[in-house]
This record gives sequence, structure tokens and C-alpha cells, in this order.
Amino acid sequence: MRKIDHYVMRNVGGAMLLVMVVVLSLDLIFAFVAELDDTRNNYQIWDALWYVALTLPRRIYDYLPLGAFMGCLVGLGSMASSSELTVIRAAGVSLKRVVWSAMKPALVIVLVGVLIGEYMAPPAERAAQSYKAVALGAGKNVAVAHGVWHREGDVFMHLNAVQPNGVLHGISMFRFNDQRQLMAASFAERATYKGDHWMLENSTTTRLEGDSTSREENKSLRWDTGLSPSVLSVLIVKPENLSMTGLYTYASYLGDQELNASPYWLAFWKKALMPLGTGVMALVAISFIFGPLRSVTMGFRVFTGLLVGLLFKYMQDLLGPMSLVYGFNPVLAVVVPIAVNAAFGAVLMRRAG
Repeated sequence: MRKIDHYVMRNVGGAMLLVMVVVLSLDLIFAFVAELDDTRNNYQIWDALWYVALTLPRRIYDYLPLGAFMGCLVGLGSMASSSELTVIRAAGVSLKRVVWSAMKPALVIVLVGVLIGEYMAPPAERAAQSYKAVALGAGKNVAVAHGVWHREGDVFMHLNAVQPNGVLHGISMFRFNDQRQLMAASFAERATYKGDHWMLENSTTTRLEGDSTSREENKSLRWDTGLSPSVLSVLIVKPENLSMTGLYTYASYLGDQELNASPYWLAFWKKALMPLGTGVMALVAISFIFGPLRSVTMGFRVFTGLLVGLLFKYMQDLLGPMSLVYGFNPVLAVVVPIAVNAAFGAVLMRRAG
């Protein structure tokens, strides 16, 4: 029996690895081609290649649920096509045991996904974004297309680049009064963190006072703000690419500033429930093999798998923004698609048993 378990695990695990290699290879090629459109200043072909390489952990994390789902579908599907599953069942191996053997590689995928999503992808993504922004000349432009916007009280600020070592490039700040009139605008080429404050370098401030304006230039200027390098490291990447710790920290910070933190809570719950969602998708794939797809061609299995996987993704992508617009709990936007797929897989497995 143990040999049969290992055989099933080896087939499913190998299929998962194959799916990941194929999908990631295509994604990296398309990403590199897309980056070539941004080549200018100091950002050239080799820089684009390095940027894509730095984003690899994030891409692996994004495709792990698809790899687990398609791996189960392809691995068990090939065994079903060659009647190996029929022989295994005829040898007295229960359906539950076969399912458990096929789920073990999916559990490994879940563990790898948690480790990558929490410890590898976020710092690599921050390094990639800051590297690209600096190469594009972040310190010499005011509010470029790249970078992040942030509000603190009556000040709106734009940061062209945030480096992991506590260095900012291209800091633009706009201060408004209660009537939403612009009172002052400033730009600094660079800022470094000094423990409890920031030091702006080569800053220029323009103040609007009635019908007159005044201009002030400083080689070095102290900047006191509630933003710290740990908080800013969260700002530079999209919420879905952050670690759960970073999401919780920044969502709490936004709450303290009385700002909307719903996108970050939504991303937090997506990450927290990703292991459960991946396991459910693997269960659905297994239920297909023992249910309606046990006697169809491999091409049809792959097509059906892609269809179901896309349906699951689109359901989450639709409910997520709906939770932000209509204000219902972001947890529901994540749990509902998982629950629907779990119920669907359970029904198919019950019929197969």
C-alpha cells in the first residue's frame, strides 16, 4: 500500500511541478517583453531582466494555487486515462486513501506558498519596485507615474521610490487648508531616516499666501512624520503582494489615521485563507477525476480545469471590489468562493464514493 501511496504522490507532485514550470516560463517571457516598453534613462535591458528576476517569488506565490489544482487534474487524469486508478481501486485501495495521497503534494504546495508569501515575495517585490524607480530617475522628477501616494492629515505626499534601507527618492508634498486650497508645495530629491525623523536633502518649498508666493530652498531639512521605514516598505508594493504582518501593520496604521483600510484587510484575509482555498481547489480537481471527468480526454480535462480555475478567480475578483464598494465584511468576499467550491467538490466526491 505504501508503494501505491508514493506512486500517486509522485505522479501528482510531478504534474504540479510541470504545470508551474510551464506557466512561470510563459509569464516571465511576457513580463520581460512588457518591461522593454519602460526602458529609458538608466533602466535598460539588463535592468529589466533583473527586475523580472526579483519578481519571481511573487509570481511563484501567485501561481501556486493554479499549480496545485492543475497538477491534481493532470496527474490523476493521466492515471485515469491509463486505467491505473481502476487497477488501484480493484486492488482494494479505498477512495479516501487515494484522495489523501493526492492531497499530500497539495499540502506541500500550501506550505511552500505560506513561506514564500510571508518571507520571500514581499522583500523581493520591494527591492524590485525601488530598483526600477531609482533606475528611471526617481529623484529628478515630481510625482512620476511610478511610486505611491499617501495622505497624512492635511498633507498629500507622493514618493517616487522607497528603498528597503530607509532611503526615499523624489518626495513631493502638498499641504491644503480646510477649504481644500493649496497652501504649500514642496519637493525633495532624497530623504534618509534618522531614528525618529527624516532628513530631506535638496528640498524646495513654495508657499502660497493670498496673491503672493514665496520660495525656500534647503540643502538639508528635518521632516517629522508618522511614517517609518517599516510602514513605507508596505506602501511601495500592492496590498496583495505584502506579507500578512505588513498588511496588518499598515491596515492598523490607516485606522489610526482614520483612513480607509479595507483594501489591506481584504488582501490580509486573502493571504490568511490562501491555504484553505488551495486545498479546496485541489479537492475539486480530485473530485472531477473520480466523477464526471474520469473517462474524457486529457485536453478536455485541462480545458475544464482552466474553466473552473478562472471561475474561482473571477468570483474572488468580483466579490473583493464589491466588498469595498458596498461595505460588507471583506472576509465574506474571500470565504464565499471557497465555500462554494468546497460544497461543489464535496457533492462530486459523495457521488463518486
